[in-house]
Amino acid sequence: MNLYLMRHANAGVRKENPLLDARRGLIKEGKQQCMLMAGVLNALKVPVDVIVSSPLKRSLQTAQFVGTEVGYEQSVVVSPALAPQADYAAFHDLLIQFEAAEGVLMVGHNPNLQLFLGRLLTGNGGASLRLRKGAIARIDMTRRPPQLQWLIDPRLARTIYTSVTRSSRPKTSRK
Repeated sequence: MNLYLMRHANAGVRKENPLLDARRGLIKEGKQQCMLMAGVLNALKVPVDVIVSSPLKRSLQTAQFVGTEVGYEQSVVVSPALAPQADYAAFHDLLIQFEAAEGVLMVGHNPNLQLFLGRLLTGNGGASLRLRKGAIARIDMTRRPPQLQWLIDPRLARTIYTSVTRSSRPKTSRK
């Protein structure tokens, strides 16, 4: 299985009240990040068999926007194992539940998503990787220990996109 761990896209400023924060949705920049990262997944021809999301609104919106853009036609699976307060044991059980799928996209939150990723890669959580908002990490779960294949965040994707779309040939005029 190829596991794609994605941090939810930009949802603005955190709310002090946890109930209000759970209902915080994506802002315009977050929606643009979703479209950009879905474009990256499409360009890399990533097969997505299952999309799983945290129950919080910002993660669910991220999963739905990206799912729509990559042509995912099923419902997004909602799991508390990706919620901000989730622990590694629940995350591990979730991985086992979908181990037969070829490509699984899971959308969650920091800091636990970073911790889960570090623990997957080292077995003890010794790795520290930064997942910016909207970032996606691809992990090859068939290897032991699992292997990080790539980690792309919206800033990097935007930089690559602008450098590729810029012509490398000098402009010449034809008269």
